[in-house]
Amino acid sequence: MDHVIRTRNLTKRFGHRTALDGLNLDVSAGIILGYLGPNGAGKTTTIRLLAGLIRPTSGSAVVFGFDASDQYDALQRRIGYLPGDFVAYPDLTGAQYLSYFAHLYGGVDRARIDLLTKRFDLDLGVRIGALSRGNRQKVGIVQAFMHDPDLLILDEPTTGLDPLMQREFRELLRETRDAGRTVFLSSHVLSEVEAVADTVAILRAGRLVTVQSVQALRDKARRRLDLTFATTPPTDLVRAVAGVQQLSIDGRVAHVVVTGSTAELIKTVAAYGVTNVVSHEADLEAAFLDYYDGQG
Repeated sequence: MDHVIRTRNLTKRFGHRTALDGLNLDVSAGIILGYLGPNGAGKTTTIRLLAGLIRPTSGSAVVFGFDASDQYDALQRRIGYLPGDFVAYPDLTGAQYLSYFAHLYGGVDRARIDLLTKRFDLDLGVRIGALSRGNRQKVGIVQAFMHDPDLLILDEPTTGLDPLMQREFRELLRETRDAGRTVFLSSHVLSEVEAVADTVAILRAGRLVTVQSVQALRDKARRRLDLTFATTPPTDLVRAVAGVQQLSIDGRVAHVVVTGSTAELIKTVAAYGVTNVVSHEADLEAAFLDYYDGQG
């Protein structure tokens, strides 16, 4: 399998603080990878290393077969990069700013820029310093996507966008993936990652704790079930079922938290007068919190 990104023992220290600790991560071509973790986990440090903006303390980051820290120039035309703290020259108009980057990329089809700016309802004639935060973010998005790069490295890309533009951006990500290109997406918006990502990598305190498909994470996450019984719930029986993490009783209703499959629980209680079952399906947020809390 072709890997667009491959890191080996990638480590970055700032003084005595270790921001990234021995990252081993492979990212295949043609997928959207959601890169998750709480503030300070090392997500932005990883992205800056992959984009060749900083050098690792040790280890390596290889992108398209090139060392990201030593072969920066060879990578830039193949990468679209949007930093989490995107800023641009405030005295330039959007058109001037994009023209500057188009030159750096070796030329960009003007029709592609026009299509993206129309899609995101962006006025390129306004000075960037006079734009709202959301419209400045749109300039950054157009800049990252306009040369149709093979790899998009995006750090909190929907910051400041309204819900309509967020939806449009998610559709752009899907189109990018479907065209065979790769997206490395760091975001705090878990619903956004869940909606578009094929695979999720979770980082905690600078270390990678898991890489799994979104569906696999959902399958392993804790689920809540509300079981209504015709009579008093069989609490001891429910507690003994494999996977049951928590149980509370409210009259004839048993509120149960289960890790993994709920099939065994349902099979066990079926003969005890269950009159109603309400399942609160696990989502990516539940899985993420499991790993963040150290229970994954």
